[in-house]
Amino acid sequence: MKVIENGVCAAIGFKAGSIHCGIRKNQTKDDLALIVSDTICQTAAVYTKNKVKAAPILVTKKHLINGMSQAIIVNSGNANACNPKEIENAELEAQCAADYLNMDVENVLVASTGVIGQVLPIEKIQDKVSDINLSSENNSNAAKAIMTTDTKEKTVAVEFKMGSVTCHMGGICKGSGMIHPNMGTMLAFITTDCKVEQNVLQSCLLDNTNKTFNRVSVDGDTSTNDMCIVMANGMAQNEVFEKEVFDQVLHFVMEELAKKIAADGEGAGKLMTVTVNGVDALENAQTLAMSVCSSSLVKAAMFGADANWGRVICALGYSGVEFDPELVDISFKSNDEILCCESGKGLDFDEEKAKSILLQEEIEIICDMHSGNESCTCWGCDLTYDYVKINGDYRT
Repeated sequence: MKVIENGVCAAIGFKAGSIHCGIRKNQTKDDLALIVSDTICQTAAVYTKNKVKAAPILVTKKHLINGMSQAIIVNSGNANACNPKEIENAELEAQCAADYLNMDVENVLVASTGVIGQVLPIEKIQDKVSDINLSSENNSNAAKAIMTTDTKEKTVAVEFKMGSVTCHMGGICKGSGMIHPNMGTMLAFITTDCKVEQNVLQSCLLDNTNKTFNRVSVDGDTSTNDMCIVMANGMAQNEVFEKEVFDQVLHFVMEELAKKIAADGEGAGKLMTVTVNGVDALENAQTLAMSVCSSSLVKAAMFGADANWGRVICALGYSGVEFDPELVDISFKSNDEILCCESGKGLDFDEEKAKSILLQEEIEIICDMHSGNESCTCWGCDLTYDYVKINGDYRT
């Protein structure tokens, strides 16, 4: 596997494009994107587990009953959720893309992100969609168009061998706030030219969602619009399919996107990686790691570069997982590593060294439970003053 450029356009037969529609007032960036395949794709998707689901998810689910698609239309600036015209406008959004692309509307999937509760100005999308220039060089434009409070575009691509044939996989995503397991406000779109059956694609996506996107927490909120879609058009024409290889590649792409979301959490200054080792079961290891990753007090301590390991062991303690506190070791790591807690008791550690470690942009919290052989890594970010500033007037 080799990392390459061009995200969702890296795979053979995929193009993308974007345009500014003016969906949200006082913004000038592109806010409408298209991702299109030259041919019909086997398609898999996962969606938010929030009981309140936005119309784009409902329409996309309906269009994916047969497991196939050819295009995705995505708007930012308006979630098209919880408003009187949400279903009607989601269907119109798919239809205007289908008309422009000259394809059946059932082959168009819809995604939206932005403010909840406001009517989507669908006429702006209808007026502008046909002006989108589709190109295999437009990955970056599409990645930027789907952003809301994100500060960085999030994209990754790789090439890999399936038998003797070179295949490609790439993705873009958006996500900065309202990020927590069960998909977290995030959208992810992954494309591949590898030939793969839909049921295998769906299985791999579900498994890797649990190991990647569902191990990220920025603020503990789960959105109404979250979805991840994988499209496989088979244009690499591989005769051989190795599920283990495909699964590893998909995991890498999804994990890279997940880490980019965590690092770009709203107002974040640091990527926080939490690894819990020595647990009796993987499920318990994940619960423990997510408890630390989700703790507002731990996040605030990381913002202040304060090696407050007491907040870490406290978060482990309220996770609901049974363990012996007197076996727990806690370390902080970046450019160096320092052990702060051993066998559940605090050590007389070098505070200046600890602060230097926690001042880095990427930090790791390592918890060893000494109770088994399973481990799990989850990702989050620090909690800063800017998080409140961003969300204090997000709607207005």
